[in-house]
Amino acid sequence: METVIGFTTIAVAILIGLGALGVGIGMGLLGGKFLESAARQPELAPMLQVKMFIVVGLLDAVAMIGVGIALFFTFANPFVEQLAAATAG
Repeated sequence: METVIGFTTIAVAILIGLGALGVGIGMGLLGGKFLESAARQPELAPMLQVKMFIVVGLLDAVAMIGVGIALFFTFANPFVEQLAAATAG
C-alpha cells in the first residue's frame, strides 16, 4: 500500500511540474510572438492582444486541470481502493 501511495506522490509531482513547465514555455513563446507581431504591425496590436489573452486563459486552464487531477489522486486515490479490494478478496 505504501508503494502505491509513493508512486502516486511521484506521479502527482511530475504532473504538476511538467504542467507548469509546459505552460511557462507556452506563455513565453506566445508573449514573444505577440511582441514580434505588434512591433511589425502596431495597428493590429489591440486585436492581437485580445487573442493573446484568450490563448493565455486556455493555457492556464490546462495547468488548472492538471492541478485538479493531481488533487484528485492525492486525496481520493482510486488505486489504493483497488489495491485494498484485490488483497482482501
